[in-house]
Order: sequence, then structure tokens, then C-alpha cells
Amino acid sequence: MFITALQRQNPELISAALSLWQQRIIRPDSYVIDVDAVEENARRILHTAHRHHLTPYVMSKQFGRNPWLCQRIIAQGFPGVTAVDFKEARQLMQHGVPLSHVGHLVQIPDGEIAAILMQRPEAITVFSVAKARAIAVQAQKLNLTQALLLKVYHPDDDLYPGQEGGFLLDEVVAAARQITQLEHVKVLGVTHFPCLLSQEAGDIPQITPNFSTLIEAAARLRKAGFQIDQINAPSANSCSTLALLAQLGATHVEPGHAFTGTVPANAFGTEPESLAMLYLTEISHNYKNISLCYGGGHYRRSHVRHALIFTPDGKMHQAEVVPPQDHSIDYYLGLNGQFPVGSAVVMCFRTQIFVTRSDVVMVCGISQGNPQLAGVFDSQGNKLNNSGDFR
Repeated sequence: MFITALQRQNPELISAALSLWQQRIIRPDSYVIDVDAVEENARRILHTAHRHHLTPYVMSKQFGRNPWLCQRIIAQGFPGVTAVDFKEARQLMQHGVPLSHVGHLVQIPDGEIAAILMQRPEAITVFSVAKARAIAVQAQKLNLTQALLLKVYHPDDDLYPGQEGGFLLDEVVAAARQITQLEHVKVLGVTHFPCLLSQEAGDIPQITPNFSTLIEAAARLRKAGFQIDQINAPSANSCSTLALLAQLGATHVEPGHAFTGTVPANAFGTEPESLAMLYLTEISHNYKNISLCYGGGHYRRSHVRHALIFTPDGKMHQAEVVPPQDHSIDYYLGLNGQFPVGSAVVMCFRTQIFVTRSDVVMVCGISQGNPQLAGVFDSQGNKLNNSGDFR
């Protein structure tokens, strides 16, 4: 999806990844991240957000819930992270990463609420009055008051399967009134997902019906007397979309793919954020008219199309990727054409590293022409040693 953009924006990352692979410092099935480029993207995002009076939270699931990289991004001036589920929250908080938003897209299980509350997140999203009540019970025990975001939706909104839920637009005011009867919680604002979507690779994302629902929910709550301080509008948050979101009423955003430049609008390398991540693997064997390379990093919505193959004779080739079917395990990824066993393969696509089994390789110094391995992690953000074992 992004291979041409990667060659245009960050060919140095390709060279660094190949060098580390040739030295056997990294293994096939590795995402390689240019830390310098991520930090530069972060500074651009933060500057743009502040210019439009938006507060950006860091979304880390795309790059593997990685606490080390989160801290590097936060050091640029971000307030904290969004944990998409309680396992991500647990991973980040045990490494001292400040939690800003928890509970959306995945609600906090009742048994995890107390631990999350002790991190004092700025907001917790709830899908039901029952969950707000469970939070209130634990907040009372800890003698604190927790701010809540209400996840809203309309029956005609675009909802991903497995992500349904929340308060119907016509019922959100009544629900908010019930929640205000609880002690130790308060309504801070509203959220929804996805609020922006690209129809095709290379397109600037467009507002979805969900965003209209979000703004309407905030308006109804304000009319009913609620002080709504946060209108959280995640999905496809990047430098090119922040002005529109702010203009239409959003107050908070949650960039994720923007940090690695892997937003769909960047398919041609034209966005302010540069590509900062690639996927490196290796040809295992040939079968009929295809070459099979080691898998593990496949993501069903990656839209991966092409790969670069670097053969032992020093030549570079390009081939079409034959991704595995959804009903199969990605033991291997197929490439059209036969290439020598042991050749390096580079791809660049939209991923969610936390659902893969890949290694994640952090490299610093690429922008200075002196790439240095900063660390190797698993897909859940745990540090590995250079041989791929847990430290």
C-alpha cells in the first residue's frame, strides 16, 4: 500500500533495515521503525493540533502498545496515551506511561476498574449506565471523582462488527441524567468511532455519519444543561484532518497511524507525516510460480499490494503480494514470481501490530546517517534481547 511512498519519503529506512538484517541483528517477520521519523511526525502533529486548539492523545496499538516509543512521543509534548483495551492499559501503566483515555474501543472489565482509576486517567469511556455505576463504586472506595465520556451512536451510523454499543442518540440525555445521580463520577463529554474514513488509498478522509451523531449528542447534552468539555473524534487523525475536525467542533483527537505515516491519504507520499515503518521478511521457498516468505505480520485490512525483493546478487525487484485468505494462518506470505531463497523482502502497509506475532525493531539515528539499534520488542511492547528472547 505504501511501498512507493516509502521509497519516496524514507529510502534510508529501507537501507537501515536491510543492513540490520544482513548482519543478522534482526529476523524475518519484523516491523522496523525509524524512531527519528516518528518523533518528527509527532512534533508536526502536535504543532498542528495546538494551532487548531485540539488536545491529542497518543494511540499506540498500531505500533504494538510499545511503552518505550510512547515515552519518546510523549516527550515531544503530548499529555498521555489512549489505551484501546484494558490489556494495553496494563502494559502501558506498568511502565509508567501516563493514561489519558481508557475504555474506548473496549470497556474496562469490572475487576480491572480499580487499577485503572489509580492511574487517574483524564477520561474513561462508558457504553452503559451499568458500567458508569461500577466505576462510581470503585471511585468511592478510592475517594476520587472520575470523569466519563459517553460513547454515542445512531442506528444509521457506520459501526464495525465487534465494536457496536454505546448510548443511542435519542437516549443519551436520559442516560447522562442517570449518571449524574451517581456520586464520584461526572460526565465530561462524548466520543464515537470512526469519525473519519478514506474511501480509497490516497484520498483525504471524509466525515462519517458518526461524526454528525457525535456533534449532535454534544449539542443535546449542552441544551439539557450539561457542561461538555470533551468531544473526542478518533480515526484517521493526522495533520491533514485536524483543521476540519476542529472547525466542526471536535476538541480531542487520537492520532495513531499518523506517527508512522501509514494513514491512507499518504499512499503516494504526499502527506506531512513521512513513512516511518516497514515490514521486513525473507524468502523461505518457492512453490509453482510464487515465492513464499515468512509471515506473522499479516493484518486483514492492510491493503498490502507490492513488495521489494533484494536478491543475493545485489539487485532489487518488485512483486505483487498474494496475501493469505482470511480462513488461513499467515505462516507464509506469497509473492508472484520466483526469487532466490534467502532474499530479503520489504513491504509497507497499514497494520495493527498488536494483533500480529511479529518482532518490532526500533532504530535511532537514521536521519543522521548513523542507524543504531535501540531495542527489539514483541508485538505487545515487551522488550526482547537481540537474540529474540525475553529479557
